[in-house]
Amino acid sequence: MIRIEKVLYTGHTHTTGGREGRGRSQDGRLDLKLSAPGAPGQGTNPEQLFAVGWSACFLGSLRHACNARKIRFPVNAAVDAQIDLVHGEQGFFLQARLAVSLPDIAPDIARQLIDAAHQNCPYSKATRSNIDVDIALALA
Repeated sequence: MIRIEKVLYTGHTHTTGGREGRGRSQDGRLDLKLSAPGAPGQGTNPEQLFAVGWSACFLGSLRHACNARKIRFPVNAAVDAQIDLVHGEQGFFLQARLAVSLPDIAPDIARQLIDAAHQNCPYSKATRSNIDVDIALALA
């Protein structure tokens, strides 16, 4: 069991209606109409939300890895995330692909930074050994 020293932040949301409902954060900063993947009309789905959250967190971990190595973090660094909702013998599950762009950083150094970020990112830790994840360096 992991010993927690301090809770830094707690995101608090309230969701109704499932995939065709609405989700709102307690502070009102997030207020989204939800829709099933591929459904017509307005709204986002949980897979898109997960992809954005993981991408943002992964970029933060990449920045941390750069800072630790005294490497300038590229202003146009990006993560393209794909989260698949799939069905198999044991029901529904997720799989993920992250394509990381670190312009102006040599590929061998970029790969080291990606590996360090994947070890440190809370989303990566939460999914480790739970879903298939492929993380690639996006070459320009």
